[in-house]
Amino acid sequence: MKKTIFSLAALAGLTLFGSCNDFLTEDVRGQENLDTYFESEDEVNTYVGGCYFQIAKGGGWWQVYNTWLMSDMTTDDMWDGNTTQDDGYQDITHFMPNGQSSGILQNFWGARYQGITSCNLGLERIPQVNMDEKLRDIRVAEVRFLRAFFYFDLVRNFGGVPLMLTYGEGAEGKERSSQEECYKFIEDELKQAAAVLPQRSQYAAADMGRATRGAALGILGKVQLYQGKWAEAKETLKTIIDEKEYRLLDNFGDVWSVKYNNSEESIFEVQQMYGGDAYSLGGSLTVVTGCRNGVGDGWSWGQPTSDLENAFIAAGDTERLRWTIIKTACTEIAGETQFNKFIENNSSIGAITDQKFQDYKKTFGWTDEVYTTGYIIDPAQHKSSRIIRKYFVPLDDRPEIYNTDKIPLNHRVLRYADVLLMYAEACAESKDDTQARWALNEVRKRVHLSEVTSSGTTLRDAIRDERRLELAFEQCRLYDLRRWDCENGKKMMCNVFGPDGSFVKYNTGANADMYEQWNQGEPSDKGTRFQENRDLLYPIPLYEIQHSNGAILQNPGW
Repeated sequence: MKKTIFSLAALAGLTLFGSCNDFLTEDVRGQENLDTYFESEDEVNTYVGGCYFQIAKGGGWWQVYNTWLMSDMTTDDMWDGNTTQDDGYQDITHFMPNGQSSGILQNFWGARYQGITSCNLGLERIPQVNMDEKLRDIRVAEVRFLRAFFYFDLVRNFGGVPLMLTYGEGAEGKERSSQEECYKFIEDELKQAAAVLPQRSQYAAADMGRATRGAALGILGKVQLYQGKWAEAKETLKTIIDEKEYRLLDNFGDVWSVKYNNSEESIFEVQQMYGGDAYSLGGSLTVVTGCRNGVGDGWSWGQPTSDLENAFIAAGDTERLRWTIIKTACTEIAGETQFNKFIENNSSIGAITDQKFQDYKKTFGWTDEVYTTGYIIDPAQHKSSRIIRKYFVPLDDRPEIYNTDKIPLNHRVLRYADVLLMYAEACAESKDDTQARWALNEVRKRVHLSEVTSSGTTLRDAIRDERRLELAFEQCRLYDLRRWDCENGKKMMCNVFGPDGSFVKYNTGANADMYEQWNQGEPSDKGTRFQENRDLLYPIPLYEIQHSNGAILQNPGW
């Protein structure tokens, strides 16, 4: 009965989940009994809403968001950041040899299998419910999509994992399926879902946020791309483009705006809302990644690297830079119309006469004006003195209670710009440079960058660079670094990290960023411990290996 209670606890919790979308807004109910549940359309709708809740909030924001954040920390785009508290990330992000004991990975593994368990139950019971047949088929397809997404999130992090396909199936003695077997299963599930799910335009406004045909095809295209199935990915992604359900927003700054949740560019988002005092229904990353001192009382985990900032500067990409990174001492924040009011609380970091800030003036060349007109991200508390603009919410859009799990900013999982860049990559790898350039330049055009006219390897590299700039902090970079092949026969991850990696050499060299070099609360030698034969996948959590009685084998090198 333990598994039944576990799933029903998720069911009871999921009915608390609401959003600005009616399909996720349900009355609060007590714990249900499986023997009497799944008897009506309303119960099916409630249950499917709960399966969506498992994407990021099923057991608390930290189970999934922590790992999503950590995935970007494990790249050249992001530091762990907070240098005043114990760091639960460095076992993974600094490539330590004890990563298999990471509590963050353990929580993520458990959360994903909790979601899979909920989906397995739904896929067994929903087809038996007496309700409108077409709607029932759509609800089954939604759950099938979600199960495939949960498995994709596991496979791209851990490699092959146990395929649990029926409700109540035990983990004890269950071996890992191969990565190829897992991807084959995920592809088949997404193809089935895409054949049934409505287009975005066919949903009523109250259903906005549900899985669509475009979402299923988009994740399918990404799965194919990750495997190097260029021709298949090209065909899948072209289908999305040709069906014209999505478009790029005119302004890049709107992409991650609260005002543009579920926009025409967004293909799939985690739905968030402000639940007031009673419920934790919103997102957490705005607070978790926010500035620790002064306005907002952020936690300062996950800070942009100067290496990423330099990539924007080298590309002449001022537009996306201002909407991606907020840097200390800035005198404006993109989209913040009340900047002067916003920085009023900045005085909490200390007066200008304090010795600490006199030292800052000498060390960083700050002027007196910085303290009166600038936004200070305290260099002593923040590794890079930078925070993420994409997750930032301006004062006018902040809820009354500004705290973790309260922020109504939807988390963008997949958007049309990603589809265009994946299509560009698949075309380039298939020697279709004309279409590759078209898709790439569609993305560049929005941020007023010149057209790329190159071909071959140069074009391929331009697409890779564009993915980094367009999709920074959207949980793409790690998986791109792990899969991209370079001319020396190594994955790009191996050329970025390791003692001779480009990121390591920059941060430990004479030209390192002054803020990052000064604050060694998080060591600048991140990446020196990277091992090619180990760190292209995360380790399987040690508890899961023990719980399986040794049936689950650890990834190489761990």
